[in-house]
Amino acid sequence: MTAALAMAAAMGISPRAVVELLPVIEAAMVRKLNEEREGRRDG
Repeated sequence: MTAALAMAAAMGISPRAVVELLPVIEAAMVRKLNEEREGRRDG
């Protein structure tokens, strides 16, 4: 979380926005990574 907040600050993004959006973004990333791993296993 600290790194995400530091990157957001460097880009001028509100820390509140990061705190609200990061969990949603992380969940989407994990889902996509899991889908890709499953695809490699099957193919």
